[in-house]
Amino acid sequence: MKIAIDAMGGDHAPASNVEGAVAAAQTWNDIDVILVGDAAIIEPLLKERPSNLHIHHCTEVIGPEDEPVKAVRRKKDSSMVVAGRLVKEGQADAMISAGNTGALMTTGLLVVGRMDGIERPALAPMLPTMDEVGVLALDLGANMDAKPEHLVQYAVMASIYRTKVHGMTKPRVGLLNVGTEAMKGNELTKATYPLLEEAPIQFVGNVESRDVLERNCDVLVCDGFVGNILLKTMEGTAGSLMSVLKKEFTKNLWTKLAAAIMMPGLKGLKKTMDYKEHGGAPLLGLNGLVIKAHGSSDANAVKNAVRQARIAIQSQLIQTISMEISRK
Repeated sequence: MKIAIDAMGGDHAPASNVEGAVAAAQTWNDIDVILVGDAAIIEPLLKERPSNLHIHHCTEVIGPEDEPVKAVRRKKDSSMVVAGRLVKEGQADAMISAGNTGALMTTGLLVVGRMDGIERPALAPMLPTMDEVGVLALDLGANMDAKPEHLVQYAVMASIYRTKVHGMTKPRVGLLNVGTEAMKGNELTKATYPLLEEAPIQFVGNVESRDVLERNCDVLVCDGFVGNILLKTMEGTAGSLMSVLKKEFTKNLWTKLAAAIMMPGLKGLKKTMDYKEHGGAPLLGLNGLVIKAHGSSDANAVKNAVRQARIAIQSQLIQTISMEISRK
């Protein structure tokens, strides 16, 4: 299996992407890792080069400030677009990018292509939970608006993902809402609820955001506007909590001693809430496997994204979703 990495995308590119790619290639000898980007920049970063790591040269880069649609259409030799084209043409089984999210979504739609029967692909990252299992949530930012039938498709695709990639036999699907009662919410959630009851999934009803960390469902469904607010709120809260704890534990000698005693537990908590442990977020609904790594991904996060892609390819995720959607 071949996995393409957008070597030039992300806050720490290309160094973190190259380091993560090397680590992945050394860990799994059943994959070929393809670094897509400027060879003149990538090669000096390769202190060691496994035989299953390759460079696909291209000359352009899509930056965080680029307007997504214009960038994808004009920068045809950019690392992101070229990686998408490798997937489209069957030269790669998956692509990973930590670059511009909007541009990656556009690349998925315009280059890789949308899966037959899917109206809108969705961004599906893992949200951390206190039991360290996580909740797969979608859509968390790919589409700001959605129709009830879109949310049903999200639920079906995510259920298949959790079964195929995470080994869950009957993942519980929840609808993000302001209350647990069936008729709570806005017009979108009220119309979606009965459709989810009829879908071939294990629907457990409405879920409130305050309960997400306790994993009262395995798949959380919502529109991209609400989902992105949830994601950013959780990220901000986790970051602020760690800052407050650091400040409190460095006030004086006694708090520093307390910090030393609690350090193993605090490190465990930080790891539980760390996005790097989950790798990346798949863009479900595309006619190929596309994974969005966090913009601040380090080498470990890139390696974990490769692990994630490898499992999805082995379990034939895209083919399974396509077959299920085609039955509808």
